[in-house]
Amino acid sequence: MPFLRFKGFDSTLLKTISPTLIKKFSHIASIPKDIVKIELLTVEQITDTPPSLEILMFQREQKKHDALASMLYDMLKEHGYTNVHIFFVILTPSLYYKEGRPLKEIPKIEVSSSS
Repeated sequence: MPFLRFKGFDSTLLKTISPTLIKKFSHIASIPKDIVKIELLTVEQITDTPPSLEILMFQREQKKHDALASMLYDMLKEHGYTNVHIFFVILTPSLYYKEGRPLKEIPKIEVSSSS
């Protein structure tokens, strides 16, 4: 958690950029790298839809969401994806269950002031 769910992307590209993407995402969100999950969803398009990135995560400050979306867009744009829709699905810790129990706190790492 968080889950980054890509639709309409090349799997080879995602596998190539995942290490850098995870490193940057975890730094901005102040979370451990190993909890960032990346998925490529296969969907059947019924109408013409652009590539999208759905991010399921807990609420952060607006500036963090803005920074994450900007970083992700810039990274994807570098690889030719210029019309990507990026959106957040905000989850509630008390409604997120691991081993049948709600989370009591959001996993995070402390970022030193020198970062």
